[in-house]
Amino acid sequence: MSGKLPITDARLEPIAQKVLGNVRLTPEEGLALFQSHDLLAVGWLANHIREQRHGNICYYNVNRHINPTNVCVAHCKLCAFGRSPDAPGAYTFSLDEIFARAAAGVAEGATEFHIVGGLHPDLPFDFYLDLIRGLKQRFPNVHLKAFTMVEVHYYARISKLSIKDTLLKMKEAGVDSLPGGGAEIFHPRVRRIICDHKVSGQMWLQIARTAHEIGLRSNATMLFGHVETLEERVDHLVRLRETQDQTHGFVAFIPLEFHPANTGLAHIQKPTGIDALKTIAVSRLLLDNFDHIKAYWIMLTPRIAQIALRFGANDLDGTVVEEKIYHDAGATTPEHLTRAELERLIRAAGRRPVERDTLYNRIDRSIVPPIAARPAPNGSVLPVSSMMAR
Repeated sequence: MSGKLPITDARLEPIAQKVLGNVRLTPEEGLALFQSHDLLAVGWLANHIREQRHGNICYYNVNRHINPTNVCVAHCKLCAFGRSPDAPGAYTFSLDEIFARAAAGVAEGATEFHIVGGLHPDLPFDFYLDLIRGLKQRFPNVHLKAFTMVEVHYYARISKLSIKDTLLKMKEAGVDSLPGGGAEIFHPRVRRIICDHKVSGQMWLQIARTAHEIGLRSNATMLFGHVETLEERVDHLVRLRETQDQTHGFVAFIPLEFHPANTGLAHIQKPTGIDALKTIAVSRLLLDNFDHIKAYWIMLTPRIAQIALRFGANDLDGTVVEEKIYHDAGATTPEHLTRAELERLIRAAGRRPVERDTLYNRIDRSIVPPIAARPAPNGSVLPVSSMMAR
């Protein structure tokens, strides 16, 4: 990166010197970055760190989102996805329906299944273990990124197991890593308003630590742009940074833009593009021990996600397919982008696309063998991927 740093906010001068010297920023400096109106300078600093770590590369993956059920006992104000069992639009897929969706994803080249859903009052923990076992038997080369810390806590409660034993059973069944959802904002004041029936921020972090200790890596998220203050955003990021110092188990951080439509917070204005870009940039600057920052195009829109690749983000996430959670909350983005479309977006932003697997091993499709077939346990034949280049 070259050129003179264009700072118009004098408060950023000492922060810039620390960033350029690779010195960790304090919470107070993170707050100053959020408060600054010098968006370009904040973005320039984040882009400096991004290019220092990743050069001109932008990662993406071919994944398939699977939401087994939207029936949920939590009834969070922030959520438009969850339903009561008898509510219009409530659904619960059978295992066979889930396996069919997974097979369609593999036929499209998916190397990851991203599995999250509601907290169903009637499904036992064994249902989810059978789901994972069935997917791993049919698609052994596809990475199973399954169940948020919130879901893990719920499964532990309904099965009367410890958090560690719940995670160990998940791992034994075939879970490869955990997604980062449900973190929202860790501060208790915010959680009382937006998700008072969810696990506490402290418990979310403890479950993440336990997962990391038994060898399950995870992502981390922050839902921004609702009732939280800038100080509470900084507190969230710093607590993630402290946890990463302890475990080194977080793979990527994903800032999630709040979509208020059809939620109990529909009166709130959604975040602006400027707020989204600044949040991504400050995240890159504060989370010095995280390798990857995602610009999740589903929530940001592809255009803002492209710009975010110059504001600290080095990943656009994936092809997704059939995204329900944020579209129920009013997202107007497509539910699916092809590999070619993602690569076009990345190149148009001046970056070089690199396909990855869940743990950021690069995938070279030119040397990938054709899709094979593996008999399912009942004797039928389902397509499986042998595309994971490690």
